Amino acid sequence: MNLDFNNIQEGFELPSLTKEPITQIQLVRYAGASGDFNPIHTVPEYAKEAGLDGTIAHGMLIMGILGQMITNFCGIKNVKKYSVSFKAMTKPGDILTAKGVVKKKYESEGEKLIDCKVWVEDSKGEVKVDGKVTIKF
Repeated sequence: MNLDFNNIQEGFELPSLTKEPITQIQLVRYAGASGDFNPIHTVPEYAKEAGLDGTIAHGMLIMGILGQMITNFCGIKNVKKYSVSFKAMTKPGDILTAKGVVKKKYESEGEKLIDCKVWVEDSKGEVKVDGKVTIKF
C-alpha cells in the first residue's frame, strides 16, 4: 500500500479485516504449523475435561489475524513495534474482525510514525486480543 503520512490523522481508522468463522480444522492445521499441540485446541473431549465448553483457538492465531490486518494496511517492513494482550477465548464458530485506530502521529529521530490501538473482536463486540502497533513511513 502507498501510505502518505500527510493524509493520516489521529482518529483515522485502519481498514478492518473480517475473517470466516473459526473452524476446528483451522485449529488442527494451526497446531501443526505452530507446533502447539495442546489438546485444548484440537480435542473437544479433552477441552471439556479441562473445564472448557469445547476447544479454543490458539492466542497466537488470533494475534496473527491482527497482524494480517496491520500488514494489509502498511506492509511488514513498516511495522516498527507490535504487542498484544490476550483478553478472551475464541471458539470454533466465532467470526472475528480486526480493527485499529491511529492514536498518535509524530516524528522521532528523523522517522515519521503513527501509534495505533489495535484489537480483534467477535461479532458480539467481545474483544479477544487488544494491542498496540507503531508504524513508520
